[in-house]
Order: sequence, then structure tokens, then C-alpha cells
Amino acid sequence: MNAARTLRVPGRHGYAAEFSPYLAGRLACAAAQHYGIAGCGTLLILDQNESGLGIFRSFDWNDGLFDVTWSENNEHVLVTCSGDGSLQLWDTAKATGPLQVYKEHSQEVYSVDWSQTRGEQLVVSGSWDRTVKVWDPTVGKSLCTFRGHESVIYSTIWSPHIPGCFASASGDQTLRIWDRRAAGIRIVVPAHQAEILSCDWCKYNENLLVTGAVDCSLRGWDLRNVRQPVFELLGHTYAIRRVKFSPFHASVLASCSYDFTVRFWNFSKPDPLLDTVEHHTEFTCGLDLSLQSPTQVADCSWDETIKIYDPACLAVPA
Repeated sequence: MNAARTLRVPGRHGYAAEFSPYLAGRLACAAAQHYGIAGCGTLLILDQNESGLGIFRSFDWNDGLFDVTWSENNEHVLVTCSGDGSLQLWDTAKATGPLQVYKEHSQEVYSVDWSQTRGEQLVVSGSWDRTVKVWDPTVGKSLCTFRGHESVIYSTIWSPHIPGCFASASGDQTLRIWDRRAAGIRIVVPAHQAEILSCDWCKYNENLLVTGAVDCSLRGWDLRNVRQPVFELLGHTYAIRRVKFSPFHASVLASCSYDFTVRFWNFSKPDPLLDTVEHHTEFTCGLDLSLQSPTQVADCSWDETIKIYDPACLAVPA
């Protein structure tokens, strides 16, 4: 593996890292003071340079920031979500912010995602208040609220294939698939016998999702038949905090965990674990795979570091 570019941010514990879909090498990181339990939050916009990673812009919020998502129609715009129940809209072209605050959730907002399909510019948020909300960022209030989860919601993501369709993962041990226009649950998957902290949608298969849970397992789900997982990946030794499918390889994914590691997998192989990266000394919470470079990965951890690196396992054809 090439040496990681590392930025240390003293007093800030990383929760989410997301590559810009527009600018190669630009990364957003959502972070919180005091492990997100108390204190404020910071949105960091980072750029890669010859000497490593530099801060292009830094924005503070009065509560911890738990997730971040880039706009799909404006390279300068991002949305974050916070422990105070609000979402924030930021513009990296401006030195101060936020431009707008959306405050409806009654508890921590742990997940936020900007829609992936053309023709829609919507944001989905998931909260510890057990609701999912869909927002048009140009409108000050949510378009609709979805109820059904019986515990906190940790992860909400749009389908990259089907307009208006999104998934959510919860402490109630279910993965749920929703349709914004149908205003209801399409599918409920009892995916684990443990809290599910993350889910992601395969970029190459509209029916395939992956979940990562407190039981240390990753499971793949084919929405056409959810009685059994289509794969299970074992190896993490503590809860899986985030999972991401590769944008470049249909059967490759990455996961990060409270065991401090990032692991890379190819679920189509008999021995699916490709690599284990152990370069953090605390919970690893944020993880993303670059849309620009087939080998580039970013992660962030409660050890106050953000890293960008190229694991060797992604350099060889999967």
C-alpha cells in the first residue's frame, strides 16, 4: 500500500468522510468534539497536495456533525447532519455558513444522503427519533416523513438506480426499502439479530444491498428474495460502522469498524477478504471510495486523523 496521506485534527473525532463527485482529491469530513457526546462539530473540506492533505475550508457547528453528503448538482454545496436534530447546507465558495438549516428531527440525525439519480435533487435523513425525512434543499421544510422503524435509524441511502427509492438501517435489526412516491415501506428485511449501523447499494445491481451490523458481519441482500443473505462476510471483531460498495468493481466492497480496521472484500471469491488495513488507533467511523480513482480510499477515525491511501488490493483487477 502506498503511504497514506494523513491529516491530524486535534480535538476532532471523525465520523464521516466523503469524496467530492466533482473535484479529484477533494474530501469532506464530518467530525465532532468529545467523541460526539458533547461539544461542537466541524465540517472539514480537504484537498490533496504534494505534501499530503491540507484544509481548504473549515466550518464549525454548535453540535457534533455525524454525516456529510455532497450535492450532485453543485460542486460547492454539501449537507451535514447533527446531534441537535438539524441538517445544515454549506457552500465551500463562501468562508462562513451554513446557508440554510433544516430543523425538524427531534433527536440526533445520524445519516444524510443526496439522491443519485438524474432528475431528482433530494436529500434523505435518518434520525434517532426513528423517522426518515426527505428534503428538497431549495425548500425550507421536509417533503415527507417516513415512520415504521422501531428503534434509532443509523443509515439512510438513496438507490443509485431507482428514482425515489431509498434504504434505511436501524437498531431494530431491520433493513427497509422505501419508495418516496408510495409513501410507505416496500420491503422489510430482518437482516441481522443485532443493531445494523450501515447499509449501501451496489452500483452495478439495482437489487443488491449490503448491511453491516454490531454482530461483526456484513450481509448481502437480493431484494427479489430476502429470506436468506446472498453472501456473508466475517472477519471484523467489533461492530461494523460503515460499508461502501466499490464504484469500479461490481463485487468489491469496503468496511470499517470499531475494531480500528478497514477491510476490503470481494464477495464473489471463495476467500473474500482481500486486505485488512490497520492504521488507526481508535474507532474507524468514516469511509469512502473515490469516484475518480479506482484505487483511492479515504477514512477517518476517533483517533483525530483523516487518511487518504491506495490499498494494493484495489490496484489489481478484482
